[in-house]
Amino acid sequence: MASLQGLQAVLKHPDDIYPLWKLKMAAKQAEKQIPTSPHWGFCYSMLHKVSRSFALVIQQLGSELRDAVCIFYLVLRALDTVEDDTSIDTMVKIPILMEFHSHIYDPDWHFACGTKEYKILMDQFHHVSTAFLELNGSYQEAIEDITMKMGAGMAKFICKEVETTDDYEEYCHYVAGHVGLGLSKLFHASGKETLLPDSISNSMGIFLQKTNIIRDYLEDINEIPKARMYWPQEIWGKYVTKLEDLKYEKNSEKAVQCLNDMVTNALAHIEDSLKYLSELRDPAIFKFCAIPQIMAIGTLSLCYNNIEVFRGIVKLRRGLTAKIIDRTKTMADVYSAFYDFCSLLKIKVELKDPNAHVTITSIEAAQKICRESGTLDKRKSYIADDLPNYGPAMIAFLVVILAILYAYLSASRSSKAKVTL
Repeated sequence: MASLQGLQAVLKHPDDIYPLWKLKMAAKQAEKQIPTSPHWGFCYSMLHKVSRSFALVIQQLGSELRDAVCIFYLVLRALDTVEDDTSIDTMVKIPILMEFHSHIYDPDWHFACGTKEYKILMDQFHHVSTAFLELNGSYQEAIEDITMKMGAGMAKFICKEVETTDDYEEYCHYVAGHVGLGLSKLFHASGKETLLPDSISNSMGIFLQKTNIIRDYLEDINEIPKARMYWPQEIWGKYVTKLEDLKYEKNSEKAVQCLNDMVTNALAHIEDSLKYLSELRDPAIFKFCAIPQIMAIGTLSLCYNNIEVFRGIVKLRRGLTAKIIDRTKTMADVYSAFYDFCSLLKIKVELKDPNAHVTITSIEAAQKICRESGTLDKRKSYIADDLPNYGPAMIAFLVVILAILYAYLSASRSSKAKVTL
């Protein structure tokens, strides 16, 4: 079913084919570059398992910085796994979160929790610690500092509900703003960037976190044995009595209004995001940072006014993700993408929505920044490209090519399966 849906998406957007092919080749190349040493091999293999898109984007960086960011990411994923595992008793979880920054220095430490690939990460965390100990001291200090602050913040919110928008801001600061701060420190330690202001580093991270919290509502609320609740009561309390009520069909209208309120809250970080990206000087670091920010505004434009957030999975199609990765090279590309996705979002705003005025004001402020860059006249539109005009002959040709590719990939998978058996 997934393969069929992917085929339909490509037929609907034939211009996705080349970026998808490039993405596939980049993924194969990244897998070939996985180190042979046990600990570094584990780290990069695990990176591919927990986030294929991040594993691709990180390839933009030079080897030394790439290693540091890889370990930083895995340490924080492990910390996040402890926080997210609702089966861990609170009295056990809090000390682990508070002391996690010291565990990364211990190559014998591990802790059983999480599921699937995250369980493997936690069970074999000694590989991450061993790799961490091989990093330059300045990288180690930055990673330890951020891990300590994030762990303390997570521990605080284990016993504290996200009630107000101030709580929401504080929580996102702890779990994602610190990621932005940590990355800025790593970039500075590499000698490739100046140390950017904490305010915009923090805001850049928060923008990504708020997008994830919005998109992942259904997964978080359905978590077993206990729901994860990150939407602030100050917002959802205006629409329903309990946060879980938003997923019920009878509350669809209120749910969408609440969703739009949450998206509008996230849009406040766009100006800082654009400011941060515009300050970067190293092309590789720029691309590494810009791609997730563009994907965030793209995801928000998809989630806005979309009841499917409460019914299933809402995410950018793979072809559009491939386009973003392929196209993002300069700040002009960023302005172009933000302008287009803001335009798409603006089209979806209904004036009857309680927050319509605030939403439109935020969108227009972001678009004004993009227009004043003076680069939009040269852009490749993400919206226009989603409305291709291909003739029947071209469609037939594409169907044949896709059929051949599908047959080839299926044969390759079958061959690998026989070898494994």
